[in-house]
Amino acid sequence: MIKAFRRGFLPSQVPYRNLNGNDNSGVIVYFKFRSFISIGVEERMESCIELKSVKQFHAHILVSGLHKNTQLATKLVIMYTKLRGLADARLIFDQMYDPPLFLWNILIKENSSKEALALYNRMRQAGVQPDHFTFPLVLKACGKLSDLQTGKAIHYHIVRSGLESHVFVGNALIDMYAKCGCVDDARQVFDKMSDRYRDVVSWTAMISGYARTEHAEEALILFHQMQLQNVMPDSVTMACVISACGNLGDLEQGKLIHSQINMNQLDSDIVITTALVDMYAKCGDVDIANQLFEKMSRKDVVTWNAMLAGYAKNGQANEAIMLFNRMQLSNAMPNLISTVNLLSACAHLGAVEQGMGVHTCIIKRGFESSLVVGTALIDMYAKCRSIDIARLLFEKMSGRNVVSWSAMIAGYVQNGLASDALVLFEQMQLEHMKPNSVTMVSVLSACAHLAALEEGKRIHHYIVRNGLELDTSVKNCLVDMYAKCGSIDIARNLFDKMSKRDVISWNAMIAGYGMHGHGEDALALFNQMLEARIKPNHITFVSVLSACSHAGLVDLGRKYFSSMSREYHISPSMKHYVCMVDLFGRAGNLEEAGNVIKSMPLEPDIGVWGAMLGACRIHSNIQLGEYAAKKLFNLEPEDAGYYVLISNIYAAAGKWDDVAKVRELMKFKMLKKTPGCSWIEANNKIHTFLSGDKSHPQSEKIYAMLVTLIEKIEKAGYVPDTNFVLHDVEEKVKKRMLYSHSEKLAIAFGLININSVMPIRITKNLRVCGDCHNASKFISKIVQREIIVRDANRFHHFKNGFCSCGDFW
Repeated sequence: MIKAFRRGFLPSQVPYRNLNGNDNSGVIVYFKFRSFISIGVEERMESCIELKSVKQFHAHILVSGLHKNTQLATKLVIMYTKLRGLADARLIFDQMYDPPLFLWNILIKENSSKEALALYNRMRQAGVQPDHFTFPLVLKACGKLSDLQTGKAIHYHIVRSGLESHVFVGNALIDMYAKCGCVDDARQVFDKMSDRYRDVVSWTAMISGYARTEHAEEALILFHQMQLQNVMPDSVTMACVISACGNLGDLEQGKLIHSQINMNQLDSDIVITTALVDMYAKCGDVDIANQLFEKMSRKDVVTWNAMLAGYAKNGQANEAIMLFNRMQLSNAMPNLISTVNLLSACAHLGAVEQGMGVHTCIIKRGFESSLVVGTALIDMYAKCRSIDIARLLFEKMSGRNVVSWSAMIAGYVQNGLASDALVLFEQMQLEHMKPNSVTMVSVLSACAHLAALEEGKRIHHYIVRNGLELDTSVKNCLVDMYAKCGSIDIARNLFDKMSKRDVISWNAMIAGYGMHGHGEDALALFNQMLEARIKPNHITFVSVLSACSHAGLVDLGRKYFSSMSREYHISPSMKHYVCMVDLFGRAGNLEEAGNVIKSMPLEPDIGVWGAMLGACRIHSNIQLGEYAAKKLFNLEPEDAGYYVLISNIYAAAGKWDDVAKVRELMKFKMLKKTPGCSWIEANNKIHTFLSGDKSHPQSEKIYAMLVTLIEKIEKAGYVPDTNFVLHDVEEKVKKRMLYSHSEKLAIAFGLININSVMPIRITKNLRVCGDCHNASKFISKIVQREIIVRDANRFHHFKNGFCSCGDFW
């Protein structure tokens, strides 16, 4: 009979006769036959190597009625699982009366994370006690899903089962909490583990948890402790530590770890080398990253993506595009991440045409439906100043998530459309999409751009209510927002309350003091930063030098500029040279400003020549102004602002023929002057005014208030300075034009509509003119109100007839 079965006969086709020749006693022989058959099936199952073969034997077993045999059913589940026939394995498993524990564990391991947790719940309901193999599997599923609530419930089950001290379970708990972003809970589990039970996996799980978060410095501290405990790190540990160095931007520490890797001969490991490429790129040393990349004999798609991301993040977009072309010719086929990195490179380059080419490839490959790719496309088009295309893609997206909303809001802010960003944020809330810290950073930036203090306060309350104020980046933006909205005291109060400050926190506060003309406070804070052992970066020095410029601290500015390279090994960038030209130029040291330009190792850009032209405007230096203007016309021939500046220099000197020539040139080039514009926030709305504006619903009241104000301040000693009317017209007309400047209209509106105990806060798109500056001082004294004006350069706090800038701006 067994031979017959092996020849392919079904049991029903095999004739058999009982031993006594009596048909009624054949049941014993039948059961003996079934035992023989089951042995034969097991032997044949062991030789199955294809899913099709297992299904054929499964059919034989069903026909023969052997499917109720627990041993055979278990073997079938195992075979199906090995060959990825999970649906069939699950079907057999679900029909089993009392599956053994190891079979539960196999299915939990092989199924999706959601299905694994469902199986775990069913297992507990069936009264099956999980073991030290079960718990790590379901904790891993929680980590993948970032399901902290279920993870904590499983932790409770572990404690009750007495398996918390088991090393496998402990390691899985650490990993789960770390992947759910709860590194403090992970650390508690880690600290409870006995030293003798902690293995390299325990240490690596904890280091990895820290490396992925803003606590990356803790990863390096823990790595040092691991070495003191004589626990030998493996390649995964080293990759995590390198990742921590990259996230911290700590190149020095990264190089030390690299040397350890070389000493331990781990440099041939593709995971470690890829991590090194990523670390060097994140730390800004793209050359070394590229050297390591080129030396690698084997590269996978992750390696290529690391190098692509490095080029993109460091602004080397052309190199990224060339590398992507090489990648397409290699064995590593570009994936979604590769595409996202390439779009990021196009965004950095502002290369909308290349970006459109990538977009075409995305459509051909069918990647367009991916949320990640769609969000990257929105970001690319927004950064390439194609905000309308970005919005069109955003509207077409199905299943938009918080990342896509955040990208669109950030795009509006980047394109100077702060009001649209706030409108979109309101729409996001109406659609019940919960924002995250990234969203709030952009929303706060929009408030800062508009100097919308009341809106900023409302957003601040929202952040607190939703527990988003714990994020350091959000706290930094709150400091920046309040500083840019004129509330420097609130900004400082928030800064002082921060439990953890990074270099961005210090930079935001120093820059805030600089904008408000508090140069000495900015420099005092810089010294506190050094005492706190926070290493300044290039942005810190931009803020420090800018503060010196606004406060007229020439000698200190010169000192800090020279200390950059000498003490902190920071090579001056273009922005630093702009600050120095501005510093000397504002102070009237035009010759020294010119010497800075001559000594620059870089070719001066529009920022440098713009600062020089602005200084010539302040100090009426026509000859040097003309030279700077010519440079600017060559570099940026379509920017009307520079033509206006040189025209103003001519007008101030009464050279009306030259003014006419500049205006004719602008007309020929079809360039239009940016009109002076001031805006003020009142009753949760932004009100905008242009010079001579009569479009506001309250225009009659505003102009009536202006007449009253002018009469009062003239009695107090104000004399209109018609030199700031840059038109060749009669004196009466010049005065009339001065009276209706946009900031004066905004002040009058504020006096009508804003509570008398509140300061009047105004923002202007251009530099405040000398006459409006003088008039604002008189108005502040007459009406006994503080008037805060943020112009294109800095803040002016007018109070009791004085300005915080000391008439130096």
